[in-house]
Amino acid sequence: MSQITKHVTNLADGRELIYFDDADTALGPDRAVDSRTLAPRPVTATMRQDVLTGDWVSIAAARQNRAFLPPAHLDPLAPSTPENPSEIPSMYDVAVFENKSPSFGPGLGDTDVAGIGFERSAPAHGRTEVVCFSPEHEGSFGTLSPSRARTVIEAWADRTSALSALPGIQQVFPFENRGEAIGVTLRHPHGQIYAYPYITPRTQRLITSIDELGPDLFERILEAERASERVVLSGANWTAFVPFAARWPIEVHMLPHRQVPDFAATNDDERNELASLYLTLLRGIDKIYDTPTPYIAAWHQAPVHTKRDEIRLMLQVTSPRRAATKLKYLAGSEAAMGAWIGDVAPEQSAALIREGIAKV
Repeated sequence: MSQITKHVTNLADGRELIYFDDADTALGPDRAVDSRTLAPRPVTATMRQDVLTGDWVSIAAARQNRAFLPPAHLDPLAPSTPENPSEIPSMYDVAVFENKSPSFGPGLGDTDVAGIGFERSAPAHGRTEVVCFSPEHEGSFGTLSPSRARTVIEAWADRTSALSALPGIQQVFPFENRGEAIGVTLRHPHGQIYAYPYITPRTQRLITSIDELGPDLFERILEAERASERVVLSGANWTAFVPFAARWPIEVHMLPHRQVPDFAATNDDERNELASLYLTLLRGIDKIYDTPTPYIAAWHQAPVHTKRDEIRLMLQVTSPRRAATKLKYLAGSEAAMGAWIGDVAPEQSAALIREGIAKV
């Protein structure tokens, strides 16, 4: 979208900072220089492989020092002031920067993750970025204006393309954690993007399903769900539904109607409609109860180098909220064995979400 403009600069320690200005922005083109004196960036963390599962675990000890629910006047994601020398030196619409306490990176390069071995370790190459949705101190994606939502989607597409081109990156994952019940440590409206040096375990299992059931798996899922009573919202280019085997009390998937592997492959019509539909979905979920609902909004994208004609971009919104004052906690069966027990029938959950959307 040509009206959304982009400005690239660097923070005082060398981390990249990118401003994305709304199509209807009131901001000028100039951006302040980050004049802080910062400590050197942490060394790249180390991954260790779990020999029982083959999973890789990043041991990122630098994350222990990250900010935890600071007061508004010390918001590290707000535009910088003399009293609050934050991560973003200028007023902004949407800003993206490299995380100060990364789970992956800042080192980049090919990583040997093939196979399973005893006490294997490897550099946690990759990149993690923070996506600030707004300069406001509190909120979430659902509190944005349609114009601002469209800017965030443009940022996701831009960063997906850029991160996918970095050395050694195998998968790019944009997401938003919302609410302290999820474990959010900053109330500022923001999300993150992880660029992994491996294909994540969930996607590996998806690839197994595609290999067994066929390359048209997502097309068949969309056809079946659109014919069901679990659809909660639909447009010309996207459909949102509660999946047939939903794990969480609130769980919604959204798929584009054509095969696109990631945000970078979407067109303007798809991005424009998504800005409206996604806002409606999140606001509808918030209307189910009298208080905002905690959630994880995960954008699953195809790996950078494989199955790009078969794996489709998909939103997965999940919430542990099973009643107005009750949360689902992952206890023995789910946490230890990965054997899920649903508390709410997916059809009942879909009806509840539709009721919320009707109030938006």
